[in-house]
Amino acid sequence: MADVTRRIGLSLGADICWPICYEEIVKKLDLNIAHGGDNVRIHVDRVTIEPFDLRQPCKYDVVLDRLTHWYHVSREWIKKAILMDGLYVLNNPWSVQANEKHTSYCAMMQLGMPIPETLMLPPKSYEDLPDLKPTLKQYAKLFDLGAIGRQLGYPMFMKPYDGGGWKGVSRIDNEQKLRQAYEDSGKLVMHLQKAVDPFDCFIRCIGLGPQTTIVRYDPSAPLHDRYTMDQQKTFVNDDEAQLLRDTTLTINAFFGWDFNSCEALRKDGVWHPIDFANPCPDSQVTSLHYHFPWLVKANVRWSIYCAVTKKKFRKNLDWAPFYEIAAERNVPYRERLRAYAKIAAERFETARFEEFCHQHLKNLDEVAHEFFATPVARDAVKKKTAALFPAHEVEAFTDLFFKRIQKWRAEARA
Repeated sequence: MADVTRRIGLSLGADICWPICYEEIVKKLDLNIAHGGDNVRIHVDRVTIEPFDLRQPCKYDVVLDRLTHWYHVSREWIKKAILMDGLYVLNNPWSVQANEKHTSYCAMMQLGMPIPETLMLPPKSYEDLPDLKPTLKQYAKLFDLGAIGRQLGYPMFMKPYDGGGWKGVSRIDNEQKLRQAYEDSGKLVMHLQKAVDPFDCFIRCIGLGPQTTIVRYDPSAPLHDRYTMDQQKTFVNDDEAQLLRDTTLTINAFFGWDFNSCEALRKDGVWHPIDFANPCPDSQVTSLHYHFPWLVKANVRWSIYCAVTKKKFRKNLDWAPFYEIAAERNVPYRERLRAYAKIAAERFETARFEEFCHQHLKNLDEVAHEFFATPVARDAVKKKTAALFPAHEVEAFTDLFFKRIQKWRAEARA
């Protein structure tokens, strides 16, 4: 048997805490996996930013990308490495670049998901381009914003069609607020979306490869309290949990996103996905706190699986199988969703992944449990806290986040 090393690269921007924890846990695992006739070891390092020759080889087998949704040099390097070197990357860079919230709404509406009623508005103002005036003069149709508001119904949300960290999002309860929000929107192209109101539960389902976790979310709370620590069984039953998992994995497989989150609201027993084009989800301990260890472990499992097995990267997004199922309108939606999720399980190789983890990563839970009690783990928490909080609050919030991680450790053993 040959001794080989698979290399995993971390493509990072402002991330501090999870890369430290990821690297330390992989180091402590000290893996030597027998696979395909080889003894496979894992090496992790961080991807640097520098000039590159389009023909230079890529040294990585897998890259965890947290940067290229906004930093274009790294995005173009990753594209080159996929096309020329067989790199596997989380996530598909072409899909991240091309498929914004508008596209995701349209596609999932076509698949039958109960997306709230959504309209797109022309922007309030424009860049002064040479062809703008003749285009608007000939083709721009005057519209009554108040009539649109009455048609959609209040309350509603105005938000940019392409998303972006709650930027430009407004809750609108009446026509006066609608007109003011539109005046303030400037050159942004905006959606108007009917609010799911009233709702009795708001969740975020995070998907990483075939792994998911469902968290009750409170957007009205301060950032560090929005991800609640409620136990899943207290806010969703088993059938709902499976529906939310199937929904999230369908979206992720459809768009080629290994790592994405889906927000959904429950009203009258129906779960309405409202925001699910998030292919670079929040991964920081300062917001995830109690759920942070799950994220780190999920990253470890999926990246090591992809690296060791040399999982093939899907360069093209094949939507046809989903649309074939969607066309069967006489089939109940829940059955169609199960069929979509089956495609996702095939694309994420769920059965093979679970067997791999059972065989080769059995000690990950124990290693992670021990690590998250160490001074190194606490220091990772402190470093991220210090980057975001005023100096006089760093110790208090470091203690808060680390105590929540210890709560996770205690409950994991319960």
